Amino acid sequence: MSNNIQGKVVVITGASSGIGEATAKLLAAKGAKVVLGARRQDRLERIVEEIAAAGGEAVSRAIDVTQQADNDAIVQLAKETYGHLDAIFLNAGLMPNSPLSALKTEEWHQMVEVNITGVLNGVAAVLPTFIGQKAGHVLTTSSVAGLKAYPGGAVYGGTKWFVRDFMEVLRMESAAEGTNIRTATIYPAAINTELLGAISDKDTAEGAQAVYDQYGIAPERVADVVAYALDLPADTTVNEFTIGPANQPW
Repeated sequence: MSNNIQGKVVVITGASSGIGEATAKLLAAKGAKVVLGARRQDRLERIVEEIAAAGGEAVSRAIDVTQQADNDAIVQLAKETYGHLDAIFLNAGLMPNSPLSALKTEEWHQMVEVNITGVLNGVAAVLPTFIGQKAGHVLTTSSVAGLKAYPGGAVYGGTKWFVRDFMEVLRMESAAEGTNIRTATIYPAAINTELLGAISDKDTAEGAQAVYDQYGIAPERVADVVAYALDLPADTTVNEFTIGPANQPW
């Protein structure tokens, strides 16, 4: 494919590790200008330094995706630094799975805030720009738990099913309204990231770790899919990608 990534300005949330970090480095290597957001400023600064050392362009800002003002600020940073914005990859997410009977209600609400409200805030931050320029690409990380139900994943899966529906309607409305906003929802299976670190329920954590120890593949595999989506011609949308280890019967 021709390099449609060269020169694109891309905001990435959840960019301090895992899929976000791998995607930032790959896109920068392909000539994109990446704008990185996450809570851990020190991690972001290190990644920006590594990208610059490799000849790429990147800036960062510490953000909390649950705060609308922070999402607005990183979109503004992208436009002020690079003059425009082409895409946003809404990748921040939490997966503290547990059985409902464990009543970890604080974790339920935390997942809704990050996995749902975070996506809403990110889309609200970019829509005025994308509608105004009649172009833009919104990419999100859902999960295979957004395609099928898993015990222990009632709330996490629910947040990821929400993303699936929301992104599909965004795609349809944008096409109908003629704003040319493209979407890509990615459904990863076992990818080796920091996702499991949030699981406080002991049995759930051990079960998940066993699955990832057996099957997990590198976050760079997902970064390749993000790059593929961004590289497509402007008249084409591939709106869903399910990706996981070839040997995992997810």
